[in-house]
Amino acid sequence: MSVPTVIVHRDADMLAKAVAARVITRAVDVQSGRGSASLVLTGGTIGIATLAEIAASPARDAIDWRHLDLWWGDERFLPSGHPDRNETGARRALLDHVDLDPARVHVMRGPDGGLTAEESADAYAEELRRAARPEDHGPAPSFDVLMLGMGPDGHVASLFPGMPALYDTRPVTAVHGSPKPPPTRITLTMPVLQGAREVWVIAAGEEKAGAVRLALSGSGPMQIPAAGARGRQRTLFLLDKAAASKIPASLVRISSP
Repeated sequence: MSVPTVIVHRDADMLAKAVAARVITRAVDVQSGRGSASLVLTGGTIGIATLAEIAASPARDAIDWRHLDLWWGDERFLPSGHPDRNETGARRALLDHVDLDPARVHVMRGPDGGLTAEESADAYAEELRRAARPEDHGPAPSFDVLMLGMGPDGHVASLFPGMPALYDTRPVTAVHGSPKPPPTRITLTMPVLQGAREVWVIAAGEEKAGAVRLALSGSGPMQIPAAGARGRQRTLFLLDKAAASKIPASLVRISSP
């Protein structure tokens, strides 16, 4: 696994703009070399703000949207179109404004399809398996970029400290009794996160500062799941100044004004 690089931006707005620019650049670079690219989306305030900044960017059409595979790191197990679903926020912020191939938008299904949470997790695992290539060496694609938000408790996706999902070796699992509502969720597991080529942990706000410090200071992923969020080739912690306020300055590679 790669060693994290920490990049700090002035505030949450600048962070969202900078991450959006990174997404566009990375997608274009990958597509120019391979023809297609894969991106794992995250929800939350900063995740959705990033997608809105991509939609607003004059460079967004540099991406070949028809050859971009979009996945989710986790989803609230709620009916399609529910305002609390990550998918719903992503569609409003970006997906409804670009020319995507619907077959390449890989949604975690909710209960309105008649599935249990476990069946939804199994269905998503099968979709990952079908998309994996021999060079991925596993039951899921090696995503080009996997974006993750992070909670004040250090959770990423719907992998919460000390909960059974952290120990699950299947690619996707259902989460029951989440400490953050809603209680039932679907999430990628740690082995799939760690199989991505690049992992970007995106965090804004002073309430995240303690968890950021622990995630970068050798804590175990069972205590701080973000400590296990590492890409095979590259790991970025993309932070605003408030979220970075408790880490040593020596860890920061780049800091914008």
